[in-house]
Amino acid sequence: MRSTVLWATLLFAGSASCAPASGLPVVDLGYELHQATFNDSGQYYNFSNVRYAAPPVGKLRFSAPVAPSTNGPKVFNNGSRAVACFQAIPAWTVYSASWIANGTAAFNISAGYQVPPLPLPPPVQPTASEDCLFLDVMVPKAVFDTAGKGPGVPVMVWIHGGGYTLGSKTLYSPSAAGLIRASQAQGGPGIIWVAMNYRLGSFGFLSGPTFENSTGTANAGLFDQRLALEWVQQNIAKFGGNPDQVTVIGESAGGGSTMHQITAFGGSRGKVPFRRAIVQSPGFQMTPSKKLQESIYQSFLTAAGITTLEEARNLTTAELQLANYNLVGNSKPYGSFTFNPVVDGIFAPALPGQLLLQGRFDKTLEVMAGHNLQDGLGFMDPFAQNETAFEADLRVYFPTISDAVVNYISEVLYPPKFDGSVGYTTPTGRNDLLVTEAFFSCSTNYLARAYNNKVFNYMFTVPPSLHGDDVPYTYFNGPNPLVKNDTLAIIMQKYFTTFAMKGNPNAPGLPPFLSYGPHATVQNLNLTFINQTVDNAANRRCLWWQKGLYA
Repeated sequence: MRSTVLWATLLFAGSASCAPASGLPVVDLGYELHQATFNDSGQYYNFSNVRYAAPPVGKLRFSAPVAPSTNGPKVFNNGSRAVACFQAIPAWTVYSASWIANGTAAFNISAGYQVPPLPLPPPVQPTASEDCLFLDVMVPKAVFDTAGKGPGVPVMVWIHGGGYTLGSKTLYSPSAAGLIRASQAQGGPGIIWVAMNYRLGSFGFLSGPTFENSTGTANAGLFDQRLALEWVQQNIAKFGGNPDQVTVIGESAGGGSTMHQITAFGGSRGKVPFRRAIVQSPGFQMTPSKKLQESIYQSFLTAAGITTLEEARNLTTAELQLANYNLVGNSKPYGSFTFNPVVDGIFAPALPGQLLLQGRFDKTLEVMAGHNLQDGLGFMDPFAQNETAFEADLRVYFPTISDAVVNYISEVLYPPKFDGSVGYTTPTGRNDLLVTEAFFSCSTNYLARAYNNKVFNYMFTVPPSLHGDDVPYTYFNGPNPLVKNDTLAIIMQKYFTTFAMKGNPNAPGLPPFLSYGPHATVQNLNLTFINQTVDNAANRRCLWWQKGLYA
């Protein structure tokens, strides 16, 4: 995903001492008075950087977030200060462009992957802060002006991607205007668009027995997202939104996060705080193994030069940032990010695929899910060109995997047969298929079957259809060199926004979009045509991956 290699420029919601500007609306949230800016060309208000959680610092560092305090005077916030959650990026990404362009010719394959030296000090992040739990609300002026006078309009809530170590709510904010415009294509008021920050890397995804026994909260980043979604339920009506018509949309790590939100707490807490979900290329490395979780936590302590979580809570932000930078930067194997959502027994009592298989999720949702044809190519290990390296990677991904399961994966599911009979002709094609299915596309098939095939799934096949290639189409807002067909982008936006408004992507003037149905039909979004095809994730390999037998 291209978004994983971009450092985002972010806007911060801080307190401001100035008085509200004349003519611009202010919303009273109980704990702050939040003022909008106005986009004249798009005719929408942007309530930038709205606080949705108390600062996750001090005792709240590495803990679940809490709502902002309503005790004391209300803060005036005009969203004018800039902030980002701290970011870190694996060192292997410096090779990504060369690998995609040149294949194995880009590397000395026999040498194996060696993590390149990390520049020190880390890149300056002038807007980064631990106090980063904010969201943006973009609302058409006509919608805001009628807030409280009816049920409100549908809402789309974006969870960004970035491998759970980078990304932000603002990466695509300027282009969200295209989605709002698409939602108004049939003459209606359109949708409200919301996007959130959540803690990343070691700030939001430490886990493991020692960490949790020391009062750390595993999956803190997922709890951040959940609190943001609950904030939407409690407050979006003040902006003109309908809390009963909320659609969560996320790509890559955002899509993987949405999978975890759908299956949160194994369905034990009832209805989730949204009605619909659009899950795009859901990405995460399955991490049920306590051994792997503990290993990462111990590596964090070593990187930080400490021995306990209490010491970690007493580190300066700069010291914690440096430890996070080193740990993520040294991610191995190639294509991994170190941090992922984990099976913690609470937010994620099992893997999302297993929970869907067991019926432990909110069954009332309406779902659309999609994947790209080559989601895994940019994340597969280019150096795994023989059986020894292929199987070694499996043991890194899944530290408790048995020899029998390794053999089953390497000899039955993805055998070293390169005659095309199993879908590939090279070791690279084999690795690409494994990573694409195991870490991305199979999850969309899990959702389809969990919801009795009553979903609207798609496959993005515009060449080269790499991970993230669909995002510029999702956020199309005018000519873009990454968009090869503007008409396709507009159609996709209308599918997404119509689904968010009605639970069905079909609308007048659009190519018919069939539901998944018993024949596993997906909408094929191609450069030159849109038609129906059979889901390539509807296969026996995905059925096997869903069971989690590698744990």
